[in-house]
Order: sequence, then C-alpha cells, then structure tokens
Amino acid sequence: MLSCDTLDPSRAAQEIFPVPEKQINGRRLVLHVSDRDGMAWGSIDNGVAGDSVWLDRSWDGGASWEGLLGRASIPGTWTGTRTLMYNITDPGHHRRGLIRACGDAAAVTCTDWIYPTVCDVLCDRTSAAQASGDLQPVPPTTLFGRVIRLHTDANAMAWASIEAGGAGDEVWLDRSWDSGASWPGGSSLGRTVTPAGAVSTRTTMFATRDPRGRHFGGAVRACGREAAHQEGSCTAWARPVPTRTRAAADALLYSYDPTTAWWPTSWWNSATTLSAVMDSGIRDYDWVIARTFDVNRGTFAAGQRSTDPVEGNFISRSIDDSAWWGLTWVAAYDHTGDQRYLAMATTIAAYVHQYWDTRTCGGGVWWDRERTYKNAVTNGQYLRLTAAIHRRTPGDSLWLQRARTAADWYLGSGLVNSAGLVNDGLTGDCRNNGQTVWTYNQGLGIGGFLEVWRATGDTRYLDTAKRLADSAIASPVLTRGGVLTESCDVGSNSCDDNQKQFKGIFVRYLNDLAKATNSAAYQRFARQQSDSVWAADRDALNRIGQRWAGGSPNQQDWRTQASGLNAVIGT
Repeated sequence: MLSCDTLDPSRAAQEIFPVPEKQINGRRLVLHVSDRDGMAWGSIDNGVAGDSVWLDRSWDGGASWEGLLGRASIPGTWTGTRTLMYNITDPGHHRRGLIRACGDAAAVTCTDWIYPTVCDVLCDRTSAAQASGDLQPVPPTTLFGRVIRLHTDANAMAWASIEAGGAGDEVWLDRSWDSGASWPGGSSLGRTVTPAGAVSTRTTMFATRDPRGRHFGGAVRACGREAAHQEGSCTAWARPVPTRTRAAADALLYSYDPTTAWWPTSWWNSATTLSAVMDSGIRDYDWVIARTFDVNRGTFAAGQRSTDPVEGNFISRSIDDSAWWGLTWVAAYDHTGDQRYLAMATTIAAYVHQYWDTRTCGGGVWWDRERTYKNAVTNGQYLRLTAAIHRRTPGDSLWLQRARTAADWYLGSGLVNSAGLVNDGLTGDCRNNGQTVWTYNQGLGIGGFLEVWRATGDTRYLDTAKRLADSAIASPVLTRGGVLTESCDVGSNSCDDNQKQFKGIFVRYLNDLAKATNSAAYQRFARQQSDSVWAADRDALNRIGQRWAGGSPNQQDWRTQASGLNAVIGT
C-alpha cells in the first residue's frame, strides 16, 4: 500500500501490540503492527537456534491464508528473530486483509488475527439501538411474504431487518469493499434468527468505512431467508449517506490508488480532485495529501503520469497542468499549515510566471511552453495563484505586483465578452476568439479576481468577480433550469475527461465568493446544484454522473465524482 511487502521493521513509523502475545514452550511470539504504515511483522524471543516465526495473511476473513510470509529462523547463538513487514490491507485493489504471527518451537502456535472487527465511529456488532437515525437507501426485497430491509445511519453503520415472518426466518448483511463485485470475509454478517413467537428481527450494525485500513465507501446489502426454504433474497447494494459531502467523498476515495498516489490515469484532474477532497474538510483523508505529494514530486517519463514528461516539482510543458498543481498545494497549505506545500506552490508559480509575456497582447501567460496560445484557463489560474501566494507570504511585494498586473491585463484583454462570459482564449491578433464558454473558465475568473481583491482591497476586482458570477447564473449558455449545464451535457453529446470536471471548479470558486460576500443569491444557486445532483444524478452507491440535471446519455467516473463532490460540499 504505502510501502511494498518485505519492508524492514527498522523503518516502521509506529509499533503497537493490538493482540496478546503467545507462548510456545517458553518462547514469546509477538505480533507487531504499524497502523501508520498499514503493515505488521512478527517476532520470536527466548528461543534457540532453529526456532522460526512467520506471518499468515488472509483476504477472506481468515477462511484461507497466504502462509509462511517472511519466515525467519533464529540463527547461531541468537535467542530471537523477526520477520520483515507485510501489508495488512490493500485498498488499491479493494481487499481488506487480516494478519497473524505464527511460530514453530517444537510446536506451532499463532496469535489472534488482527482487526477482524471493523471500527469507524462505532465498531462492527454494535446494537442497532445505538443507530443515529434510520435511512433505507434502497427498496426492500420480499421473499415468501417476508420484507427484508437495508438500514443505514448517520455514522455510516448498516443493519438488516426481516418483517412479516415467523420463527426460524434468518436475516444478515453482506459487505463488499469493491462496490458489490465480491464480498470475501463480508458474507452473512450478523446472521440472526427470528425467535419463537416473533414475526421480525434485525441484525447488529456493521461499519462501511475502515479508516485504519484506508477503505472508504464500503457497500452493503440486506439478505434474508424464510425458515421453510433454502433460497434467499437480497436488496440492491448501497453505500450509506451520513451527509451528502461525506457520501460523495467516500465514493471518490474508492478510486484513489494509494500505491501510485493519484487517481489513475489523469494528471491535472488528479490535482483538482485532491483539492475537492480538501474542500470537503474531512480529516480522515489527510493522509492522501502527503502521500500524493511525496510520491509525485519527482520525475516521470511521458506516459507515466501525463502525455508529457513530468520534470519534477509537478512541472511539465503544459503550463495550465502545472498551475493546477500549484493551486492544489496552496489549498494543502491552508488545510494543514505545512510550509512545504506553500514552498512547492511558490516554485510552481515561479515556473508559470516565466511564461508571462508582454511582447504578445501586452501581457498574459502562454498556455504551453511552445507559446502557441493565450487562453482563459491559464490566466485565470495565474490570477488566483499569484494573489494567493502573496497573501500567504509575509512581507511579499513581488507577487502582489504580479497579481495586480495580471488582473488589470485580464480586464483589458477581451477574454470576457459583452455578455459577461469568458470565452476560451485569444486569437493570434489578440482578440476574443469566440470559442466555447466553459464553466471552469468562468469559475477561475471568479476565483482569481476574488483573491486579487483580498490581496489588494480594490473593489474593482470584487465587482468583476460578482459580475462574472451573475452572468453565469443568468446565462442560458451555462445554466438551464437553474442547473449548471456544459455544452457537452446537451442532447447526445458527451464530455471528454477534462470537461467532466469543469462544473465542479466553477462551484468551488462560486462557493468561495458566496462566503466572502454572504450573498443569499449565490448560496441559493449553490444549494440548487447540490439538490439537483443528489436527486437526479446519483445512484445507490452515491456515484455522481456528468449531467447534474440527470438524463441520458450520462457518464460516470471519478472525474465526474470529484466535480459532483464540489457541488454538494456543505449541504
């Protein structure tokens, strides 16, 4: 997960002992765990040469296991030894593991498995009497007159019930960490039999998130069997909805690969997706920030992360791709207070600034290293990034001057058309090119001018941010029936992988403006997006599609999920 199997225990970030040690003919058998690494190792002490220790690891709740992992024997005149470390969990492949230590000293003994019980806010097998609410995310199923229901609560716990039955009827939960594709170790959880004289019963509760194992967005279903028949029936799979934000974020984290530390396979999209995760404010995900930073700050050949080589410090020939990462690390600094993120954002901003060029159109940042196009996205990013770095750098005057210069250039550039909408870019002779008005360009303009206003106090810039927001909300080009609608959302069109995230970027910066101005109109519009997404563009697994007003053809993947997360944050 965070490290590969066979890491040396000297590199463990933590050492705890969650299960009792065992004795084997006077030897001490101990299971050591580092939850921070998600890894474990075993040791044997007070022994003699030839005694051995190893790990067993199971991916199906202990029914079967990989044995003899890291087997080590006590050498020579030593009295003890230890294994190397092995991963307990595999969130990248959506497998939840168990590990135990075993030893052989003229007899074989094993410790208990660690973490067969999943714990979140509450732990598996907590009484349903302690539920925080009772939601039923999918329709019940029926079987021989019995009604089998799936229940979830605000703590993302789940339980099942069977009604209108009789003695001997059974009910249970299945739990899956891969959206219902499989459920090894999660079958028949809490199986409960209706007692004599009763017509209904329910299981205890089980968690659908495993923060220790870095599994989020577990799916559950309720199943039951009538006493006189062998066949059973199950509801559809569902994920709980503790809040809209949490539900959408858990479903998004499902697609994060902790080994490669991004959302495969889109580079800039992973940057703005990480920003959406931070926007959610959920601290359970903070490990993703550092993990993404540490793994991806180096160099990558073309095709490994982007079609372009990534040259270190998140920089590539695509200036806008680099700037997205700069904005993300500003957000990471705000979220964590860690100076290394601000330092990285400043490094990226300095790179972007190299492409500010007054020789063409009097200023503006080029879109690519070849200096072929001056467009709205790169210059909106530059506005936000320069002003943000100034505001977070004590004593700065350089970035303030750059932010003010960029804002004044943007206002006079012609990027904003007569309807108050931002077209895609400028022609070779520095005129508005009339190309598509995209929501993210409008959003970056809002966010950029808002941040320049914060940096300068000049109300011209705040007025511009509000004008861009008002124009977007009122425009049939970007909004239909009160819901943001991209041009690729209309008719039989489909959006490419970049366009799938545009609306979420708009909402991010509109929400920022709404907070800064306390505008009821902007808050209402944001709420309208959330309500439409939740009612019309979400399935029982809380997966959000491209078309926020619903309809087909629709598209759904982690990019649309990240965009939808921004739409529901705070509601």
